[in-house]
Amino acid sequence: MKKRQATLGDVAHEAGVSQQTVSRVLNNPTLVSRRTHDKVMQAMNTLHYVPNRSAQLLAGKAIPALGLITSSLTFHAPSQITAAIKSQAEERQLQVAITMPKAVEYGILQAVFNEFRAQHIRGVIINIPMESALAERLARENDDLACLFLDVPPETEVSCVRFDHRAGASACVNHLWELGHRQFGLLPGPASSISARLRLGCWRDSLHRVGVTNAITAWGDWSANSGWARTFELIHANPRISAIIVGNDQMALGVLSALAQLKRTGAQGISVTGYDDTADSLYFQPALTTVAQDFNLLGQRAVERVLEMMNQPQKRVMELLPTQLIVRQSTFSTIQEEPTAELIAQLKTLINQL
Repeated sequence: MKKRQATLGDVAHEAGVSQQTVSRVLNNPTLVSRRTHDKVMQAMNTLHYVPNRSAQLLAGKAIPALGLITSSLTFHAPSQITAAIKSQAEERQLQVAITMPKAVEYGILQAVFNEFRAQHIRGVIINIPMESALAERLARENDDLACLFLDVPPETEVSCVRFDHRAGASACVNHLWELGHRQFGLLPGPASSISARLRLGCWRDSLHRVGVTNAITAWGDWSANSGWARTFELIHANPRISAIIVGNDQMALGVLSALAQLKRTGAQGISVTGYDDTADSLYFQPALTTVAQDFNLLGQRAVERVLEMMNQPQKRVMELLPTQLIVRQSTFSTIQEEPTAELIAQLKTLINQL
């Protein structure tokens, strides 16, 4: 005999709450206390309760879901951010509808917003590089949706959560400067990327503050292959380069490979810094000095903030998340240490014996 599927009433009875409370957990979890939410979720797990999404749609009810517009998941950062957002949403019993548009154009993106609207989705996280004018237009023309952007210029008048590029980029420059480096190569991502341009601008500002104005720039495309190819261009442009600052870890992997081919590694080689602190960067040869961005934190904040905006439509969110420089073996000092007094005394003794 087929086992009867658990109902909303069964869950309410198991959890010791009303059916209305169970409905709130499913449709608007931010209105329920964490303790009540956990009780209801435990009851659902015990009874193997499955919400009837089709019935909700037929009844015209909003399915508890968020929309996510993202860049290609073949790159580390977008894939990690997507995974973090999905994980955080699932903890709150929210589905995530994910789309990767073919181009960052108004018509294509507006069609995505319209599709989300047709699915009764009321909160959208946008993780694609977008210029201010386009982001502001989309937010303005879709003001019935809670739109949270993750990759827009700092001056953009939209709700956003993003990392502090200035702190991360400055930390790379300051670290290398303190190690004695004076000749720099800069390798950001593509010029179309907001993050790439922000990092490059911050690198240049930090270098200018210490008097460096001759850094060489070559644009990459986030891939290891472009890091490999641009390394040869940078060194050809300035053979005296002693440090290359790179816009992400994947390109930095290509840089390290090119330097190994050129035999420019080790203590007399060229220092390299990356960005993102991917899981693999610890195992590069040498292990990569890089800027860590906590993508799990970004996912958590993004979900929390877009839910707040759904509950408070007039709320404007602007949050800056911290970064941290992780120092490993791919950067080293160019400063020659002064001989110690003991070494000088030993040399004098040796000379006197000759």
